[in-house]
Amino acid sequence: MIALLRVDNRLLHGQVLETWIPKLRATRVVVADDQAAQNLLARTAMTLCLPPTVEAEVVPLGGLDWQALAAAKDQVLVLVRDVEALARAREGGLGPAEAPRVNVGNVHFGAERRPVTPSVWLSGPEIRTLRDMEAAGFAVEVRAIPTEPPTGMAEIERRYAAP
Repeated sequence: MIALLRVDNRLLHGQVLETWIPKLRATRVVVADDQAAQNLLARTAMTLCLPPTVEAEVVPLGGLDWQALAAAKDQVLVLVRDVEALARAREGGLGPAEAPRVNVGNVHFGAERRPVTPSVWLSGPEIRTLRDMEAAGFAVEVRAIPTEPPTGMAEIERRYAAP
């Protein structure tokens, strides 16, 4: 089953390895990212950092079978690079039945983005994508690590709108 679908520009890194994988008891990590899937060095570096008890895959986003991941017996953590990837995943068959919870953990500062937490900066179109996902039945949250309280969509929008 998909234990968590996480947006993180850094994809698979220490914070995910040390906090999210143990908290979720994930035995499988799927990095769904076209750029990383085409880069042998990135694929190798990401998969080598995991303990031998955790299986890893780095695959193009469009190649994911969301229903098969959701039906898996193991706990799967799926990582995507950005909010745009969430929209593409929905177009590719992802629904709340497959991944009920979407965690936005890290989105770097960028043009047209405003901070909603110290580690998450979002643009208007990204806010709309997340709002649409929540309206479709996904539980959307922002938080960097599992011990941090989750920030829900209403608070995300309030913070985005604040001067």
